[in-house]
Amino acid sequence: MRDTFTATVERALEQDPRTAVVLADISAERFRRASLAHPGRVINLGIREQAMIDVAGGLALTGMRPIVHSYAPFLIERPFEQLKIGLTHQDAGAILVSIGGSYDASAEGRTHQSPGDVALLDTLPGWTVHVPGHPEEVRDMLEQAIPGDDRVYVRLSGTTNRAPLPVGPRLNALRTGSPRSAGVVLAVGPMLDRTLEATADLDVTVAHTTTVRPFDREGLSALAGAAGNADVLLVEPYLRGTSAHEVSEALADRRHRQRSLGVARDTELRAYGTPAEHARAHGLDTEGIAKAARDFFLV
Repeated sequence: MRDTFTATVERALEQDPRTAVVLADISAERFRRASLAHPGRVINLGIREQAMIDVAGGLALTGMRPIVHSYAPFLIERPFEQLKIGLTHQDAGAILVSIGGSYDASAEGRTHQSPGDVALLDTLPGWTVHVPGHPEEVRDMLEQAIPGDDRVYVRLSGTTNRAPLPVGPRLNALRTGSPRSAGVVLAVGPMLDRTLEATADLDVTVAHTTTVRPFDREGLSALAGAAGNADVLLVEPYLRGTSAHEVSEALADRRHRQRSLGVARDTELRAYGTPAEHARAHGLDTEGIAKAARDFFLV
């Protein structure tokens, strides 16, 4: 995903004079060639993440289209006040592209992990949030976002699905349960392949989305209405329950149960470990999702 991001943005710098890249050292070496070709539009501020966001806001207010990039905790958590004031309150547009996901950089320790990034950004209005599950989806999302003027967050991950899916605001149904099915499983971004495998023996509808904000409430309502039950299992690659309120709003007109899977809110993992070990600890590997799905639907 990171390679696709770099290649797509390099093309945009060549083709669209509005585009600019704002960095805080992370990935600066990847844009070295572009910085030589476009010295005024590839800006590396050093390790100054708060300044990075405010510079992006200033560029946006002059009509530029800034693309801001770093690890998720340095892009969302550390400069959150600047996101709130420098971009959102000023109604300035920018594209934020993160790497690291929740725990991709597990070897770097907790400083490079950000399972709460989407939940934190969800406190601000007017943001589109994409969670791609395949490199080709990254390219499509960026190519759609760069001509605009809105605020967009693209959350890259080291975990990918085997095949890309169409990107957009609508949910995609990958497997349709019977009219008497147990409910709906909604997998976000790179959680799709393991969710399909984990629920292969269950009579459920499995849906997928790469765009979590705005959330496709209408699409989820329709899928739940076609299922035997309106119960929903949500599988997200970040903080557990981040989109639980969206599910509640989508199904507010009917009785339903819901369960959220994601990075645990009540557990602080202090061993570095590997990304696979983190996924297993949070129940986000195939076995953990399968057990949660059986416990939830087979009651």
